[in-house]
Order: sequence, then C-alpha cells, then structure tokens
Amino acid sequence: MRDADRLRDHGQVRTVGVEEELLVVDPDGRPVPLGPEALEVAARRGQGETVEQHDADDGSTEGAHLVPELKAQQVEFGTRVCRTLDEVAAQLRTWRARADAAATGAGARVAALATSPLAVEPVPTPGERYDLIHETFARIAAEQLTCGCHVHVSVADDDEGVAVLNRIRVWLPVLTALSANSPFWAGADTGYASYRSQAWGRWPSAGPNGVFADAADYHRLIDDVLATGTAVDTGMVYFDARLSANWPTVEVRVADVPLRAQDTVTSAGLVRGLVETAAREARDGRPVPDVRPEILRLASWRAGRSGLGGDLVDPRTGRPAPAAEVLGALLEHVRSALADAGDEQRVADGVAALLRRGTGADLQRRVREETGDLAAVVRAAVEVTTGNPSEPADR
Repeated sequence: MRDADRLRDHGQVRTVGVEEELLVVDPDGRPVPLGPEALEVAARRGQGETVEQHDADDGSTEGAHLVPELKAQQVEFGTRVCRTLDEVAAQLRTWRARADAAATGAGARVAALATSPLAVEPVPTPGERYDLIHETFARIAAEQLTCGCHVHVSVADDDEGVAVLNRIRVWLPVLTALSANSPFWAGADTGYASYRSQAWGRWPSAGPNGVFADAADYHRLIDDVLATGTAVDTGMVYFDARLSANWPTVEVRVADVPLRAQDTVTSAGLVRGLVETAAREARDGRPVPDVRPEILRLASWRAGRSGLGGDLVDPRTGRPAPAAEVLGALLEHVRSALADAGDEQRVADGVAALLRRGTGADLQRRVREETGDLAAVVRAAVEVTTGNPSEPADR
C-alpha cells in the first residue's frame, strides 16, 4: 500500500469544510431579500436555521445548513466535514441546490457572485448581532453586500494552528486572485477582478496580520482586539486566516465566492495542501517566512486588482511575476501534501482550467461585452451556480 493510501485509510488526512455566501436575485438580476420565511421553511426541512437560531449559535451544531447573513439579499451555507475533495464537490452541489430551492420558493434564484453587478440598496437582516454591527459601523456596514468563501482545515490544536497561520500567510493573496469573481459594483466595472476584497478591507479588523510567537500570543491579540470595543465579538475578527472560535480548524477567508463549484473545490484542495505543508515545516523546524504585513497588504491589493490576468507578488521573492508562474510555484510548494491526500492531479487540473478559461470575473466581463447587459451577467451566473448543463463554464 502506498503511503498516501495508508494515510487516507487511517484517517490521517486533514478534514476540510467550506462555507459559501450566495446572492439572492430576482428574474431581472437584482438582489432581493430572501426573507425569514424561506429560511424557516428550510429549517423545517432540516436544511436551515432561523435568524434567531443563527444569532444564538454557539458552535454546537455539527450538521451542514443554510443560514442568514448580514444582508437579507444573501444566504450562506456550510458543508459538513469532508475527508475527500469528491465529498466537497458533492456537498457544494447539494447545498447550492438547496439554497436555490429556498430562493425559488420566494420567487428568486441564487447566484455565486461576490458582488452585485447591478446597483442595489442592501437590506439589513434583522437580528440583535446584525443590528449592533450596523449601529457600530454605519456606512461601512450599510454598503456591505459581498459574498466570500471560507475554507476550514483541521489542525491538532491551537499551537499547530498558529504555526500554520504563520506560514500560509504569504500565499493567501494568490488564493484571492484564483477566486476573483467581483469585477462590477453599483452597475459599473470597477477595474478590479476582485472588488469584494477591496470593499471587505474597509472593516477595521480585516486583512493580513504579523507573525505570532505562539498560541498564547495569538489569543492575546484577539483579547486586545476585542478590548478596543471595535469588533463586536470574535466573529468579527476578520483576519485573512484565523483559528476558528468553535472548531479545531484553521479558517482561510480571503476568497471571493467562486462562480464555478469546481473552482471552490480547487481552492479547498490548495488550502488543505497549504495547511499540511505548513504543519510539516513547523515540525521540521523550518523558519517562518519573514514578510511584513504591509507587504502582504500590497500583494493582496495586486491580487484583487488583476486576478489571474496580470502579475502577482511572488511569495518567494516579493517581486512581481506572471500569475501562471506564481501558481506553478504554489503547486510545487504543496505538491507533496497534495499527493499524500490523493489531490495532486485534481488540483493541478483545476489550476490549469482556471489559467485556460479564466476566473468568474473573466466570465462576467465576457458576458457583459457580448450582451452589453449586466442583467445577462447575473442570469449567466445563476445558470453556472445551479449547475445547468448549458452553463458557459469554458467560454
């Protein structure tokens, strides 16, 4: 038996879970409130939570489910804990379909778009926590209607988790570029491949952070952040990657929600590969990359600006390099971990597909160029999101 097979058979491959946020849109492509009734129907079917349940969630619910988000025109789902990328893919298909069924019941659909192409007036979701966020952050919260994708990967404990955070941080901007799916904002092309990443950066607790001495140092920072009275709770510690407050996982939060579920699977495989590679480096005593958070912020901006269509900051050199070259370096960096999880070919094929046909941002712009109609962009996104066989996935 190969070492990789033995690892999988003995459950030693790290588990992975994914959260995706989706826009709820009407037939004209405009985001519309889903309404608590639709989630209550889903809850009665065992597929969702009410707003009140979500606000009161203590992390004890292990099942995957639909949940409300900050704005009523979006919905979030989380997969169950998965051991293989096949499971991740199946869960994404299932929960995108269930989210769409909940929206269809309210006369709408769901679209995996990280921002709305059409101008929209965001509608706050009722709830004590959301009310406090809107009161505290005013216009930043009022304008925030963005959809991200978060990947959780298991770690042994907080010490291993912090060792991982210290080492994966330099690669996270590449994941932003890989997932870029938000070129439009308020009815106009922003010039960015991921404008969500720019809008998200307005939150005071968002972005890259420095290196932590150990787990205690990490938790001291969280305490200090909360002590400022700015972030309303630990859920608002919006670091690019963080330790989950409820689960023994590292949570990577830099990605736009990808338009294509297959691209989410690719990102999940890369994140798991990064976590495993970082843990191995820590065990081997390899030093943490000495990169200041100011440089990481610049790398993140460049990733959001051009996606895969221009240069990225190469984590190995701190200098610009073509996106294909940087992605090749990322694959080489995690190759051993991917192989041991049985993910090497699938992830390599996924990266090659992205380089060949582009990201969700590229598809959105192609549809806009062909039709001149941002509503057509949203309709195309609905078809791709819901897995219609005629989706223009490789146009």
